[in-house]
Amino acid sequence: MTTIEQSMVTTAFGLEGYRVTRNLGVTKGIIVRSRSIIGNIGAGIQTLFGGNISLFTTLCEQARQQAFDLMLEHAAQMGANAVIGFRYDATEVMGGVTEVLAYGTAVVVEKNS
Repeated sequence: MTTIEQSMVTTAFGLEGYRVTRNLGVTKGIIVRSRSIIGNIGAGIQTLFGGNISLFTTLCEQARQQAFDLMLEHAAQMGANAVIGFRYDATEVMGGVTEVLAYGTAVVVEKNS
């Protein structure tokens, strides 16, 4: 299976220097994560001092990266070599449990001549 390079993913609806030759449809990657009790305690301690709560920042970044990677896998399985219109969405499913969705349009692009 071909992998899609991160440079071939854009929030725009076109990729500069390339033309879309095929639109393959929506591609998505979804991950549902919860905070551990240890993480909650550590983050609770961090909130006492104010500022960045690095434990939650790390958890959020990992969830986004996993959703992004799953989206790229899905797009590659569809036959895409790029993703346009890329977005993230997140929803709290229940207290302490969050769904992170990465989605976009899987496309085949060719370099402009």
